[in-house]
Amino acid sequence: MAEYTFTTENFEAEVEKSTLPVLVDFWATWCGPCMMMAPIVEELATELEGKVKVGKVNVDDEEELARKFGIMSIPTFIRFKDGKQEAMVVGGRSKEELKAFALGEN
Repeated sequence: MAEYTFTTENFEAEVEKSTLPVLVDFWATWCGPCMMMAPIVEELATELEGKVKVGKVNVDDEEELARKFGIMSIPTFIRFKDGKQEAMVVGGRSKEELKAFALGEN
């Protein structure tokens, strides 16, 4: 399973009502570090399937969500648990660091 695409329309159902923890990658096509993180996010979506839902929000397409979560720099990764924002990190990360963040190990 590739990563999910979260939008204003599906965010409540896919993230806020998810029974699994959710890792959301706020990104844009013009962002170099975001593009470097894309394959890592995709790998984690497959590796963590059934444990963590992994998805992306394109900040250019979903300005309302970017504003709602105060996204000032990208990439920004937010971990949600039980529908609530649990933690946030800004900037690129190694696969190991992002996986630990997604799993709530850091």
